[in-house]
Amino acid sequence: MVWKNPPGTPGEAVPPPGCVGYLAKMLNHIVLLKRKPDVVRQPQLEGSLVQCLRELESKIPAIRGWKLSANELRRPISWDYVLESKFDDARALDTFVQHPAYLAMVSLLRIYFDWAACDYTA
Repeated sequence: MVWKNPPGTPGEAVPPPGCVGYLAKMLNHIVLLKRKPDVVRQPQLEGSLVQCLRELESKIPAIRGWKLSANELRRPISWDYVLESKFDDARALDTFVQHPAYLAMVSLLRIYFDWAACDYTA
């Protein structure tokens, strides 16, 4: 969406009233999780870990968006879950990864899952 200033107004385009911050770019933190190849599938443990991961959003104020989804297609290249999260900026992500609730969650996840992450601004 392109906003234009009223005719005769110099400067860059500005958002209309009520939309302040609407175009602010967020840091997206995407994590793919997959059960470790040497770990036997344990549905009850996996379900508990996934639920704990879902609840992490309510424990860490730096999180601005949080969506955990299970893979629906079983293909050799597929991961089991994708976590799509949003933060104000890299500093907020750093705050997140140093939070005690995050560190406790990682210590549990390490037992069962491998993961890969990608961070980008959009």
